[in-house]
Amino acid sequence: MKALITGITGQDGYYLTKLLIEKNYEVHGLIRRSSTFNTDRINELISKYSADGKLSLYYSDLLDSSSLNNLINTIKPDEIYNLAAQSFVHASFDQPLATSMITGIGVTHLLEAIRIVNKDIKFYQASTSELYGKVQEVPQKETTAFYPRSPYGVSKLYAHWMVTNYRESYDIFASSGILFNHESPLRGLEFVTRKISDGVARVSEGFQSCIELGNLDASRDWGYAPEYVDGMYKMLQHDKADSFVLATNRAYTVRQFAQFAFNVVDIEIKWEGSGISEKGIDIKTGKTIVKVNKDYFRLAEVDALIGDYSKAEKDLGWIPTTNIQDMCQIMVESDINALKTNLKS
Repeated sequence: MKALITGITGQDGYYLTKLLIEKNYEVHGLIRRSSTFNTDRINELISKYSADGKLSLYYSDLLDSSSLNNLINTIKPDEIYNLAAQSFVHASFDQPLATSMITGIGVTHLLEAIRIVNKDIKFYQASTSELYGKVQEVPQKETTAFYPRSPYGVSKLYAHWMVTNYRESYDIFASSGILFNHESPLRGLEFVTRKISDGVARVSEGFQSCIELGNLDASRDWGYAPEYVDGMYKMLQHDKADSFVLATNRAYTVRQFAQFAFNVVDIEIKWEGSGISEKGIDIKTGKTIVKVNKDYFRLAEVDALIGDYSKAEKDLGWIPTTNIQDMCQIMVESDINALKTNLKS
């Protein structure tokens, strides 16, 4: 089996590549040409698997339809996993046009390439819980009405409906995974969970005195990324293409996530104040270790997301198994180890 993965250099790209190679896939990854060649997350996989042809990388661009068509015709993949996007929500407000082109229109180019080159290719689209935005139902499921509240969410919604349209119009096996937040040590530092785990590591090791965060009341359904890429794989092995929510059906605030992370290094927080004046104080030392920075608030906030994964459990046999406390421990310990390794080098 051959798989083509776009966005292969990201968190999910790493875990999905590793999973597919373990299942004896030949993996081909698309990398957008830029001034920097950033493959840091997957360098381990490149070193281990590229020599024997299990992993190959190519330059291409989702906005270059001719390049995509040629690449797909050359590789002849059985499956395509589209993980590529401008995925940082805050940045989408600063770059709405770029976000809409890459995250939205780019998906149409991929679907058109499948329609033109080979309609038997199975397609996975990385949708997102940001589709729900100003939530219309709790918990959110596949039939919940969408109300995105960012250029990123709007772009993903366009892509989501294009996948549905191509599935129904051209009988293409195209599935969308509506994935709620899923984290790991490979999450980018611009995301709040990794900002917290890295900040906790730095505070505990004496490299930083305080973490600055945005809306502490924002509530999210946080799962563990390696389990979610298994859900992606399962969607393309199912006998019918469809949309599936992957989530934990549990939600925690940013404040709670920070406390869970600090618990890993035996720091207990006392919260004082409210709004932008709220702060987290180390009970043992009396020092402020968490502050609120209004610059990190969204222009249009998404207050609470929690997903119902019952359809994925019933149809795919997928269930999340790692709880948020264990995930925080994995992430914080990884960041502490990275700090110590960098000190030695």
